[in-house]
Amino acid sequence: MYKKIKLAGVISAILLSGTVYSANMTVGFSQIGSESGWRAAETSVAKSEAEKRGITLKIADAQQKQENQIKAIRSFIAQGVDAIFIAPVVQTGWDPVLQEAKEAEIPVFLLDRNITTKDNSLFMTGVAADSVHEGAVAAEWLIKQLNGQACNVVELQGTVGASVALDRKKGFLDAVAAVPTIKIIRTQSGDFTRSKGKEVMESFIKAESNGKNICAVYAHNDDMAIGAIQAIKEAGLKPGKDIKIVSIDGVPDIFKAMIAGETNASVELTPNMAGPAFDALLAYKKDGSVPPKNIKTKSILFQPDSAQAQLEMKKSMGY
Repeated sequence: MYKKIKLAGVISAILLSGTVYSANMTVGFSQIGSESGWRAAETSVAKSEAEKRGITLKIADAQQKQENQIKAIRSFIAQGVDAIFIAPVVQTGWDPVLQEAKEAEIPVFLLDRNITTKDNSLFMTGVAADSVHEGAVAAEWLIKQLNGQACNVVELQGTVGASVALDRKKGFLDAVAAVPTIKIIRTQSGDFTRSKGKEVMESFIKAESNGKNICAVYAHNDDMAIGAIQAIKEAGLKPGKDIKIVSIDGVPDIFKAMIAGETNASVELTPNMAGPAFDALLAYKKDGSVPPKNIKTKSILFQPDSAQAQLEMKKSMGY
């Protein structure tokens, strides 16, 4: 009995010390914006994960502009925050400001997107899904569904220059390259937004015999897919039937569309990128533990048969 009480006391002391330690920490988070349901969920989850650990989180909304992110990072450096989280809007152009953070001895963590840099020591780790794998999973679903049938695919790309858009494109293209019956006939950026996805899909439909020449849509995120669904319906076609749709993110609205029979599949991207980053930060601050350069999250394909369960689960998470 004594041993159990002693062990419980030790555990409590450890948890308490961690809470006290993290309560003194402030993290600046340069968020891309709120262009999608997934992005809003990432911000919400980041706040929740910070609160759990007693960390003060300061969020700067960049409204999808890199210059705003760079200004926010410099502001965080001037404030002397304990760490900086960045969801980078594009892949390049970060070296100068990250060098400033390094000189200020402020560790930088990347969330859900990667960057290209000449010096990998400018950031501590990146928490992200394998976006190439996500694209491949979407392609493999389509290949299986078609079972050898010919299919003209249109692609709604993410933000031009974003690592996640480049990788989701590569994963899909590499997979369908081995299937000569599948052809990508049109591709254009929908900037990860619902409105732009609708606009681009409308132009695709007009250019391809009012959509009759389109077999499937591959959207780099669910919000663009939802925009495409609206465009397909307005053209007098049935989304999910006349035109198959596969996308990435796993936001609540895409599961609602599945339940309505208006889309076919989505590769889930967890919005909890901040949790693993906070854990890595706390370990580093506590004893100097350096995390791996890349922390990968899981990607799972969901179809209509599990849509209701997924929707209820996400509601329970406050998503």
